[in-house]
Amino acid sequence: MRPLDPVTSKQRMAYGLAFFMLFVALWSWATLGGHVSKTFLANPLTMLQEGYDLLAKQGFVYDIGMTIWRVVGGFALAAIIAVPLGVLMGAYKPVEAFLEPFVSFARYLPASAFIPLLILWAGIGELQKLLVIFIGSVFQVILMVAVNVGATRRDLVEAAYTLGASDRGIIRRVLLPSSAPEIAEILRLVLGWAWTYVIVAELIGSSSGIGHMITDSQALLNTGQIIFGIIVIGLIGLLSDFMFKAFNAWLFPWRLA
Repeated sequence: MRPLDPVTSKQRMAYGLAFFMLFVALWSWATLGGHVSKTFLANPLTMLQEGYDLLAKQGFVYDIGMTIWRVVGGFALAAIIAVPLGVLMGAYKPVEAFLEPFVSFARYLPASAFIPLLILWAGIGELQKLLVIFIGSVFQVILMVAVNVGATRRDLVEAAYTLGASDRGIIRRVLLPSSAPEIAEILRLVLGWAWTYVIVAELIGSSSGIGHMITDSQALLNTGQIIFGIIVIGLIGLLSDFMFKAFNAWLFPWRLA
């Protein structure tokens, strides 16, 4: 290996699979070998058996669907509000000066701290869970989009003005096309954070979802089901990440050129 030396796609896949194989091997050695009590950590075979039971007998597919719906709903709501605000902050410095102090303050507030208030305001229904994801995502997206739009090359803006572009035209034909690939990448990254917020929201006052299943399994000391739920979250997140990457590559092919 040499610093910054690239690897092929096949090598990257092989290295990634090798890590997972090593992880499962260490997990099997610790549990099947009797080094860790099954009360604290189920072995891979037990985890698979519990997972099959969840899917075949306990309606876990519905819980998965509810969690996906909450992530998509809360994240979409955050993106619809955050992207335009971020573009305005990046394009117009007075807007940035007006909003950035509050946004910078709010993005450090943990979304989980709002759960008691959100339960009082919105109850324990779907709105409360969507708002947890919204609060956890919206301020991050606003600030990251604003920074990206504000970093647009100044010479492109000056050239557009020289050619007679209006202020609105600068945003529509210079700032947005220049920043769009990075904005899409920002959304992909924050979507990963949204998955952490939804599980926190489902741990409290929920009757469905992966987080609800994990809470019930904790009460029964069923570590196999807990681990299966965690793995399902990781797999869905990984799949959504790959899909987002593929969509971004298709939508902005010049970014990879």
